[in-house]
Amino acid sequence: MKYTTLPSTAIKVSKICLGSMTWGNQNTEAEGHAQMDFALDHGVNFFDTAELYPVPAAAETQGLTSKYIGTWLKKNNTRDKVIIASKIAGIGDYTAHIRTAGFSAKTIKEAIDLELGRLQTDYIDLYQLHWPERHTNTFGVRDFKPSPNDPWVDNFNAVLHALESFVKAGKIRAIGISNEKAWGTMRYVEEIRKDSLTPISTAQNAYSLLNRTYEGDLAEVSLREDIGLLAYSPLAFGVLSGKYIEGTAADNARLKLFPRFARYSSAQSTEATKQYLKLAQDLGISLTTLALAFVNQRPFVTSNIIGATNLDQLKENIESINAEFSQETLDRIDAIHAGIPNPAP
Repeated sequence: MKYTTLPSTAIKVSKICLGSMTWGNQNTEAEGHAQMDFALDHGVNFFDTAELYPVPAAAETQGLTSKYIGTWLKKNNTRDKVIIASKIAGIGDYTAHIRTAGFSAKTIKEAIDLELGRLQTDYIDLYQLHWPERHTNTFGVRDFKPSPNDPWVDNFNAVLHALESFVKAGKIRAIGISNEKAWGTMRYVEEIRKDSLTPISTAQNAYSLLNRTYEGDLAEVSLREDIGLLAYSPLAFGVLSGKYIEGTAADNARLKLFPRFARYSSAQSTEATKQYLKLAQDLGISLTTLALAFVNQRPFVTSNIIGATNLDQLKENIESINAEFSQETLDRIDAIHAGIPNPAP
């Protein structure tokens, strides 16, 4: 395994991060525990969860993922061996079963305290804002279109001061953002500099061969402001394993169970995937390895958040850390990208 540190901290994390959003829906508690056992045994010390999980979100399953992590931590006495990242949910119809109020000192306190209880710990290593409260283009929306009905009022400073109080209390060690845009990221940076607050350490955004929109502006922000990307959906809901275009997807595959998750299923995405599969075959590797190793190698990526529903998938995902691409291979990837750029923003 390869390791780095969360930016602006001394927290050592593996370049592969274990995602967990299927635990409590597609995966049982025992399967989640087995994944954590396997990951830790193979050098992965960084686990990501959220109060929202599992996905799809539902009132009856909300929080199960973190509860599973908590029972594993207690059973194995492994809290000091792993780095735990979690998130407070943003507002919207999708999360009304959790809360209907936006980010504030009160809601952040509530969310952190409840999550600490689920995780059976007294601190969270990295605490993230799951998505922006304001109207902006996220979750597959390509372009920003202003909304005259957006009720959001600028609260960057207040949110940061609320998080700062929990850093000082020792309940969280570092802070991060997620699904954020360049403007929002720089507003956080502006307020942090003005009031000398704890820096933003990471940005957890979608990034894959099918979605490199992060490179448009946020990659420069990452490198110049020392905010590391935690890349999620590097396999694009499993599309970049090749199993859907090859017809080998199991009945419990994510897009078979939840076909409404169509972010990576457009005709353009399918064509790009076919081209990346051909490149992987030319290189004598799996499409999974091509997709994950590409993300692992990007200079602005702090850690690559993988997700698996069985141990065979998990093994292949973790082993991607051992692949290193030549400039010629990276150029071939860029050529496909230039022909079909960002088909799944």
